Amino acid sequence: MNRRIASLTLAAVLAGTTAFAQQVTRRDISGISTFAQVESTIACGGTTTPEAIREIGRMGFKSVVNLRLASEEGARVDEEGAVVRAAGMKYVHLPFNIQSPDPKLVDNFIAAVSGPANTPTYVHCAAGGRAAALWMIKRVKVDGWTVERALTEANALGLNDRMRPFALNYIQSHP
Repeated sequence: MNRRIASLTLAAVLAGTTAFAQQVTRRDISGISTFAQVESTIACGGTTTPEAIREIGRMGFKSVVNLRLASEEGARVDEEGAVVRAAGMKYVHLPFNIQSPDPKLVDNFIAAVSGPANTPTYVHCAAGGRAAALWMIKRVKVDGWTVERALTEANALGLNDRMRPFALNYIQSHP
């Protein structure tokens, strides 16, 4: 990681309580390990049971993006897809392999969360880190946010040390 990215990471971590982070609301929802919502646009979460999807639908979400691999313990990808569709929402499964992330996945993610018919969108993985990393990239590449501002929001959403380098490196290498 280059010196500028390392400085941005440290600055954003230290600034994690700024006004940008205050836009993120955390809630306890049964069946979701972590849940953090940015206004009415998007929510990121960790492990999500199919049973929790009904609550996501009642909250007004129009689509669910699942970033978990089908092989992950407890992922229940097919069951979740059926429950999402039965609740009248759009289901998008974008398997995000942490060991070898596919940069093409970012384009598919941005398409899934950018369409007005898909928002608000609930995005989840196992702990929320992959979801927050992809949202951060979208904020910089599509919304025109600074890296510092997007990183602060992503930290509040659940960006972790494992996914932070992926997001920062992607942003730097994809002008």
